[in-house]
Amino acid sequence: MTIEAFISSYGYFAVAVGTFIEGETVLILGGVAAQGGLLELPWVVLAAFLGTLTGDQLYFHIGRWKGRDLLQRRPGWQAKSERVFVLLERHQVWLILGYRFLYGLRTVIPFAIGAARVPPLRFLLWDMMGVALWATTVGTLGYLFGRALEAVVGDIKDYQLTLFGVAAGLGLLVWLVRLWRRRRLS
Repeated sequence: MTIEAFISSYGYFAVAVGTFIEGETVLILGGVAAQGGLLELPWVVLAAFLGTLTGDQLYFHIGRWKGRDLLQRRPGWQAKSERVFVLLERHQVWLILGYRFLYGLRTVIPFAIGAARVPPLRFLLWDMMGVALWATTVGTLGYLFGRALEAVVGDIKDYQLTLFGVAAGLGLLVWLVRLWRRRRLS
């Protein structure tokens, strides 16, 4: 199976799963793949929306269910969450709309919002708007990045495998570093 066939077959699923976990790199790659004709941008954005929304809701409900207990057992998490609680008091709507644009906080903030007992329907509605904005913005930026890259290097199809490999490797490296830091701080 060629890389093109693989991306065409599993690309939307990969975007949904990747954005469920963390997502910026995967969504940008989805946008680049859409620009290269392997995927379609509206479906990339929809897959990112569904993956991100599912992850946000999971972390939020875990926070509502066990958040306070977990925070009491993890002093490092509790200190970070206290900052989120203060921001929630002042800027609840803006925090829910925009936290996913703050790299590295996408799992912590919905957890803390859930622990802060924000009503689930309120979180869902504002989260849907924020996710739609994020998925559209980042997916479109990936698409435009692919277009700019094609303008610089010519036919991007000659470099897609290398581009996806480098981006996947960088995404994995970032994920491993963040996992290591989380475990060290726990």
